[in-house]
Amino acid sequence: MSKDKAKLSLWMVMVGLTLLVAPAAFAQDGGGGYGSLGPIGAGLAVIGGAMGIGRIGSSAVEAIARQPEMANQISTAMLITAAMIEVGFLFAVVIGFMAL
Repeated sequence: MSKDKAKLSLWMVMVGLTLLVAPAAFAQDGGGGYGSLGPIGAGLAVIGGAMGIGRIGSSAVEAIARQPEMANQISTAMLITAAMIEVGFLFAVVIGFMAL
């Protein structure tokens, strides 16, 4: 991944987390209209998760192309890592929609 893509991914994750937390941060002022930021943060979390899973998939395919005899171990590691990322961004989506 290039430095520009890595910076963009990090920026999207930071903005997404900020938007997920913003409704809770402003909850004491009578709901000042920040409830709509949760779904935006959830959307950014989904984009970041999709980028992560895509990166894992492309790296696994490259690794299998280089060492075909390790395909089973690489596939297993790829699936476990993708599942962990998916749980993380699904949690972010649930939290984002709970902010409504």
